[in-house]
Amino acid sequence: MADDTDHDSAADVGHDLEDERTTAPMSEYTASDVTVGFVVMLIGVAVAFGIPLIAF
Repeated sequence: MADDTDHDSAADVGHDLEDERTTAPMSEYTASDVTVGFVVMLIGVAVAFGIPLIAF
């Protein structure tokens, strides 16, 4: 087994190790992001509730 404890993979993917940490709710989003999320939610609700209602 390789010993990778000294290697920091965050530097490999372009993350700046000096920047403060941010989480998704703190990130900015646009109205189109909200629209896409709402459409995905509607499709999920239709699948979750629509298919069982049609099956019976």
